[in-house]
Amino acid sequence: MHNKLDYVDVKILEGLAENGPRNLTRLAKQLGIPRGTVISRIKRMSTSFYLRLVTNIYHTNLGMKKGVVYAKARPGQEDLLLDCMKINKFYIYLSRCFGTFEGCIGIYVIPVKYTAEFEAFVQDLKSLGVAENIILLWSTCFHTVNRTTVWFDSSCEEWIFPWDDWLEEIFSEPSELPYTLKDPESFTLKADKMDLLILKEMEKDATITLAEIARKLGTTLQNICYHFKRHIIQNGLIEDFQIAILPFERSTSDMLFFTFRFDNVEKMSKFAQSLLDKPFIFIVGKVLGKNTLLSQVYLPRIEFRNFIDALSKLARENFLESYDYVFQDLRPGRWIRETIPYQLFEGGSWIYRHEEHIENLYKLVMSQKT
Repeated sequence: MHNKLDYVDVKILEGLAENGPRNLTRLAKQLGIPRGTVISRIKRMSTSFYLRLVTNIYHTNLGMKKGVVYAKARPGQEDLLLDCMKINKFYIYLSRCFGTFEGCIGIYVIPVKYTAEFEAFVQDLKSLGVAENIILLWSTCFHTVNRTTVWFDSSCEEWIFPWDDWLEEIFSEPSELPYTLKDPESFTLKADKMDLLILKEMEKDATITLAEIARKLGTTLQNICYHFKRHIIQNGLIEDFQIAILPFERSTSDMLFFTFRFDNVEKMSKFAQSLLDKPFIFIVGKVLGKNTLLSQVYLPRIEFRNFIDALSKLARENFLESYDYVFQDLRPGRWIRETIPYQLFEGGSWIYRHEEHIENLYKLVMSQKT
C-alpha cells in the first residue's frame, strides 16, 4: 500500500475539484489514463488518506448564518461541554480542541432570525459552569480549498513548503475577496423541504446520482431533476465540491483552527487570496463586519513552526495584526460532522426550539452534578 500521494493522485484530486466528482470519464480523458485507474486510485485514497467527496452548501441562501464557537472548558468538564454543545441540533461540526485552551470548537448554521436565541444558548454554557469562556464569531460561508499541484514537486513526488516564496506572494495578490468571503447583503431562504433532502444526500456523497437520490427519497427522477435544476442550481444553494483528504501522514501531522486579524480589508484580502490554493488549508471564512479570517489548517508537525515563523514575520512587518490557534482532537469520538439539519425544517421555515434547548441543557448539567 502506498503511504504517500504521487503526482497522478494529486492531478486526480485537482481534476475532481475542477470537473466535479461525477465526471470521472472526462477527468480520465484529460489525464490520459483509463477510467478504471481513476476509480481505483480514488478508492485507495479513500482508504489510505480518508478521502471524502462531499458537496458544500451555501447556507446564506438557506436563510442561515454561520456561527463559530470557541469554548474553553472548566477543568474536568471537557466531555460534558461537548455533550452540551450537541444539544443545539443546528451544528454541522463539533470537535474537542486543545492548545491555547482545552475545550471545544463548534460550527453552527443558525436561522438568521434566531441569532439572539443562539447567543443566549452559548452564554448559558458559561453561566452553568461548564465553560470558563465563550467566544462566538458570526462568519460568512466557508470557502473550500481543494488540493492542487501547487507546492507539489512532481520530480521527487513530495509536498514542498516554500514559506519565503509564500510571504512574497501575499503582497502581490489581488485585494478583492472571493464572493464566498464577502459579507452577505441578506440571508434569504430560497429552498423548500425537497431541496434540503436532496442537499443532505449530496453532502454525504457528492458522487451520488440524481436517480439514486430519487430512489432514496421515494420520489420520481423527474421531481428530483426539477428541484435540482430549478431550485438548487438557480438559487445558488451549492457553493462547490469539497475534495476532502488528509494529504500528509496523519501520525505526524495536526489539524488546527486559526484566527487571523488585520487592521484593514486590503491586507486581509491579500492574505486570504494567498491561501486559496495551498495544500495545508482546508477552509477559509471571514468574521462578519470584521477584518478577521477563520481557517482550518492541516500541517506536518515539522512544518508547523515554519508556518508560525512566517506569521511572526508578517506581524513584525505590520501586515498581520494578530493570530491565535487551537489544535483539533482527531481521536475517534472527539469530533463530529453533520449534514444540514433538514429534520428541523417544516412548513417552509426553520424550526428553532430555544426553550427546549435551554431546558435540555439545564437537565444535562444538573444530572452531572447529582
